[in-house]
Amino acid sequence: MRGGSLAAVVLAFVGLSGSFAVGTRPVMAAEDSQTVAASGHKWAVVLHGGAGVIERKSMSAETDAAYRTALKRSIQAAADVLQKGGSSMDAVEAAIKLMEDDPLFNAGKGAVFTAEGKNELDSAVMDGSTMKAGAVAGVTRTRHPISLARTVMEKSPHVMLIGTGADQFAASAGLEQVDPSYFFTERRWQSLIRQLKKEGAPLPRRPASAPPAPAGGMAEIEPPDAHKYGTVGVVALDKNGNVAAGTSTGGTQAKRWGRVGDSPIIGAGTYASNQSCAVSATGTGEYFIRLTVARTICSLVQYKGMKLQAAVDEVVQKELGVIHGDGGVIAIAPDGQLAWSFNTPGMYRARIVEGGDVQVGIYGDEK
Repeated sequence: MRGGSLAAVVLAFVGLSGSFAVGTRPVMAAEDSQTVAASGHKWAVVLHGGAGVIERKSMSAETDAAYRTALKRSIQAAADVLQKGGSSMDAVEAAIKLMEDDPLFNAGKGAVFTAEGKNELDSAVMDGSTMKAGAVAGVTRTRHPISLARTVMEKSPHVMLIGTGADQFAASAGLEQVDPSYFFTERRWQSLIRQLKKEGAPLPRRPASAPPAPAGGMAEIEPPDAHKYGTVGVVALDKNGNVAAGTSTGGTQAKRWGRVGDSPIIGAGTYASNQSCAVSATGTGEYFIRLTVARTICSLVQYKGMKLQAAVDEVVQKELGVIHGDGGVIAIAPDGQLAWSFNTPGMYRARIVEGGDVQVGIYGDEK
């Protein structure tokens, strides 16, 4: 029996999460799902800020506190929308816009750099009530890619736009445009330079519009691999019983040749349907694309009648591991089931149910 399956069995009895070792590779047990009372359709939100090598021993108390505060602030923005009767899509966008403005996360302002020293942003949304979706990839001038993805869904006949064309569409729709230097952060730049030096790869010229480099460089505030799979995502359930999903990312650090991961691929990193569930993923995108992770989870719920937690564990703890893929997902169902699962040491995450308190987690041993 694989570690993920064992974890799911134990969780079914004790309702706790833990760490189970498979060989020398740690597998973090997924947490058991919570269920919101279906009558009256209580709203609920689940959020993630990326998965990776996130461990207590490598995280300072200050950095830990900063991430928890940011996660709480973002999910509270979604909760406020839902409490006022807003839609699940409104809630998803509200929370992700805050995360796109927060340099702590690999999305928007905190995006990592490509090998050429640029920031290329990807995002997607899907509305479970209509099955409509919108996505963008390789965006460089639109401040909030998540809003652009939603605009593609609502104001164009298309599902995905890329590159310059996507930014041009954003401008024509009145979305805020910024100079590419807006996305520059010293911490991400120094991280790129360290990686390229380690690889013996050519170093890009520091952007002319960037501020002067600090004397002595800049220390990492977290482990280098903490954002190996850096992405932000939100899934929400509103009072009308509708679900929605959204995902936004800067992609993988030092990516080349216009690489695009799973985040903007509908069915891979983002998916939502009122017939099953809403999912947002974070991980090595190539594996999530090959497994169509988000859609596969929803199919297990819809066609096999699996409980949401069992479905996310089946894909993340079993199927993803078989092909050596790492990462995690968050999910929510119209009947109020909430779930998350990840096979990395940690995943920045939070959830809240109407009438309850915000629950935040970072490490794999947290409930």
